[in-house]
Amino acid sequence: QAPVMLLAGHEADIYTAKFSPNGAALASGSEDKRIFLWNTYGDCDNFAMLTGHNNAILDLAWSADGTHIYSASVDKSCCVWDADAGQRVRRLRGHASFVNSVSAARGGEPLLLTGSDDSTAKVWDARYRNYVHSITHKYQVTAVAYGERNTVITGGLDNQIHVFDLRNLAEVATLHGHVDTITGLRLSPDGTRVLSNGMDNTVRMWDVQPYAPGDRQLAHFMGAQHNFEKNLIKCAWSPDGRRVGCGSADRNVYVWDVNTRNLMYCLPGHKGSVNDVDFHPKEPIILSAASDRKLYLGELAA
Repeated sequence: QAPVMLLAGHEADIYTAKFSPNGAALASGSEDKRIFLWNTYGDCDNFAMLTGHNNAILDLAWSADGTHIYSASVDKSCCVWDADAGQRVRRLRGHASFVNSVSAARGGEPLLLTGSDDSTAKVWDARYRNYVHSITHKYQVTAVAYGERNTVITGGLDNQIHVFDLRNLAEVATLHGHVDTITGLRLSPDGTRVLSNGMDNTVRMWDVQPYAPGDRQLAHFMGAQHNFEKNLIKCAWSPDGRRVGCGSADRNVYVWDVNTRNLMYCLPGHKGSVNDVDFHPKEPIILSAASDRKLYLGELAA
């Protein structure tokens, strides 16, 4: 069994955890309404606690430069936090229901994308209070990913993944394949593919390049489970794009090889649904966040 580091401190289910872009810190968000910041190295100290949400935190994202954290909450807001000062900079209000998912743009302006049970996805500039764009969907939006070249990617209760061009808000691709709700979306490190997790117990990989020929589904990965809890279980890419990982309701962390589609790891240890996973940007370490109120850092073979 690989060496594992346990990070404990949250007082309720942990729904999300993400490494900072440089890998020195990680942030976790919980049903206890708090965001904890931890050092990745050494004793993994909890060095800050961010409070200000009035309900569970469902998703987190770091700004591309690592200076800010964006948090999505059941309290219908998304908050922008100064990661160094540990202070809330602003609260983004505009959604009429739970904010399920948040994703940051990869570079340039400090833009972020949110998806909500109010059936909209909204684009925000973190420096301002009001949203820049709002895209209405037919059903609740449960997962979002900020794409390359002015695109945003959304998924929800209609089992489809939608790609929109922000220049005219037109839908430029609809990805069909999942047969149940999309719970997680992550853009690949090179920006050409998106990984999706669905309540149909499949993780799928799609081509999101403009003008991609024919069927955009490139692969699907089996093993990770969902259950009656209907948690929005998320997925992740390794920084080199060669592995993908996913949480699972069966309390394991799943890691697959992208090229062979083979399952490489099924990592036990958690005593509750694993709701989020993230790969360290530099080291062969995987982070997992679970309903057992625990975070684990596990070493993978390089």
